[in-house]
Amino acid sequence: MTRFELISNLLCPYTQRAAIQLTEKGLPYERTYIDLAAKPAWFVQLSPLGKVPVLRVGDEALFETAVICEYIEDVVPATPMWSSGPLERARERAWAEFASAVIADVFGFYTAPDAAAFDRKCADLAGRFRRLEQHLGAGPYFCGTRFGLVDAAFAPVFRLFDTFDDIGDFGIFAGLGAVPSYRRALAERPSVRHAVVPNYGHVFRRYLLEHGSHLSRVLSSLVPLATAVAGQKA
Repeated sequence: MTRFELISNLLCPYTQRAAIQLTEKGLPYERTYIDLAAKPAWFVQLSPLGKVPVLRVGDEALFETAVICEYIEDVVPATPMWSSGPLERARERAWAEFASAVIADVFGFYTAPDAAAFDRKCADLAGRFRRLEQHLGAGPYFCGTRFGLVDAAFAPVFRLFDTFDDIGDFGIFAGLGAVPSYRRALAERPSVRHAVVPNYGHVFRRYLLEHGSHLSRVLSSLVPLATAVAGQKA
């Protein structure tokens, strides 16, 4: 049997997409975690761009999330996670790219240096989710009852908001109905739940506290939570 090794840091949302897909496809794999601030030499040899995820397939290594997901899709074609029709499949690929753009917006949200920049990023994210709201159907997933790669792309986005919601209500989902329902359905999926380390929330909060952003200062003001996170670090 081919040996799969998924290489990432502890937090990468793009890696979660591949992990979800591997689980949905029933492909056993190993997880290897690295520190991107101190990349081991062997990883630099595997990843020309120096980014995660990397999927090691036997002696070969694949990089770039979309490429990895397309490979996994090809390995087990009997359980497709894209639609079969060319137009529908292209539409779903476009929405998976939209999810990637939202991840970039989320990064801008939690790294915003001051309140004004933070408020702008909140507005940008609210606009993104309003757009998604217009394209969600009866659910529970993006394509109805079938869980697919668009869902694998959005699930890590919503996981980040589990931590943000513990910090405060930033109004990003205000007035939306379908998006919160979609978020809950994805969170209940076993492949989504098991795509990260068990203490993911604590690791992410610790990362936020160390980031020096507006959100990290808000988090630091929550003394009990900040103390709990500091205890996790000890």
